[in-house]
Amino acid sequence: MADLFEEYRLGPGWDEMFSELGMPRESYEALHATLQPLSSAELGIRAEVLARAFLDQGITFALKGVERPFPLDIVPRIIAAAEWRQVEIGVAQRIRALEAFLADVYGAGQVFADGVVPRRIIATSAHFLRAAAGINPPNGVRIHVSGVDLIRDEQGTFRVLEDNVRIPSGVSYVMENRRAMAQVLPEVFAATRILPVESYPAMLLRALRAAAPIGVNDPTVVVLSPGVYNSAYFEHSLIAREMGVELVEGRDLVCVGNDVAMRTTAGEQRVDVIYRRIDDDFLDPVHFRADSVIGVAGLLNAARAGRVTIANAVGNGVADDKLLYTYVPDLIRYYLNEEPLLPNVDTYRLDEPGVLDDVLPRLDELVLKPVDGAGGAGIVIGSQASSTELFDVREKIVANPRGWIAQREVKLSMVPTLIGNRLRGRHVDLRPFAVNDGEKIWVLPGGLTRVALPEGALVVNSSQGGGSKDTWVLAAEDDLTPFEVPHLPAAPSPLPPAASPDVGPGASGSEEQQQQQQQGRLAC
Repeated sequence: MADLFEEYRLGPGWDEMFSELGMPRESYEALHATLQPLSSAELGIRAEVLARAFLDQGITFALKGVERPFPLDIVPRIIAAAEWRQVEIGVAQRIRALEAFLADVYGAGQVFADGVVPRRIIATSAHFLRAAAGINPPNGVRIHVSGVDLIRDEQGTFRVLEDNVRIPSGVSYVMENRRAMAQVLPEVFAATRILPVESYPAMLLRALRAAAPIGVNDPTVVVLSPGVYNSAYFEHSLIAREMGVELVEGRDLVCVGNDVAMRTTAGEQRVDVIYRRIDDDFLDPVHFRADSVIGVAGLLNAARAGRVTIANAVGNGVADDKLLYTYVPDLIRYYLNEEPLLPNVDTYRLDEPGVLDDVLPRLDELVLKPVDGAGGAGIVIGSQASSTELFDVREKIVANPRGWIAQREVKLSMVPTLIGNRLRGRHVDLRPFAVNDGEKIWVLPGGLTRVALPEGALVVNSSQGGGSKDTWVLAAEDDLTPFEVPHLPAAPSPLPPAASPDVGPGASGSEEQQQQQQQGRLAC
């Protein structure tokens, strides 16, 4: 074996490249054959080219106050066609169940009457918004875009780690990772049939247009951003540009008589669909935070009147609550009459009788998560925590059992990753992005693979020192027909990126949005 792999060791988790040391799995054979003859110097040069490409495009992130290229590892993660089919169907199944749940929880509430989910779970959720009750989307879609985080356990089984149906971010990395990787590993691309990812903007635009208010045949779609000071502004501008729609801020929109209009040099233009990248709390100062200067006053009333569609829908966060996550398998059975295709990670509900007493003596064996945490914040991995950290989290859990869940510590699957001048196994997760147009849920082939770069680390968020990998889904025989990309209008010219991309793709961005307010932005 070439010196790149000579010190490679199989870890405690499922190794995605090797079935045993030196024996690559079938899906990785072409990649392994390319890497094996390379010297560490040759691979290092390609990695430097990759980092420089990201730096030149402004794809950076801030870690401890220092701007640096977003860490894209040069070794891709590969998923076989049959494995991806399981992910694709399982993610779509989960989104269908969550769509039904959101319609029910903000409507008739039959799920409570039938005892599937206790009403207290919703009543105590920080993300249940009474102001969203009774708002019925034109085509019934509340989750236009979702990012369901998956892991592979010690046996290689895909499991759901959490759901993201509010404002999932990170898809810009998927597109930019692919463009960059095609330049540095062209020989592997030539030898491997990989499903493309560039169709995402077209599919998203199609879904947003399909969500237009009733009677609107040629809707005007915009992307609503908090502005250039938001860490995900790169993604906002990229998506708007790729879809060929306007990128706007709250000050660019005005609501009058439940109609939403965009200020332009030619006067006000009606807006029909808003793909918002602003948290619920900041979206409409009339109904939520009165001090918000990045939202649009009256926007929720316009949505209630059926004059504008907000994507994703307001109030979706109740389905992101990590305690609600434990009920999703039951929701799939209840609403769809199907068995879950993607299992959850084994999870304990600490607010149930007797569970807390069982969990407290073995916190050092479990992963403790705040139910409303994002971006890896607040997670305590018991086996890696100090006695002081375990004591502190114990106090928090005892004081508020509803605010925490405990999960079995899963040794996440591992993929070879360039560390220094050698390849080492590092833990990864996967965020597939799904787009719902009301008729079909389309899952972007690949999604975002995040990798924990520190040795032994299980938290993959880049804000916690993680990076990403390009995710290659291999084409099956019936995938050979090229994707037919819908026609897109000519792209406008939004402001160039002036800030880093979101350093925690799982985070909602509330902190950055508050920072945006502090810059003195004026509401319309």
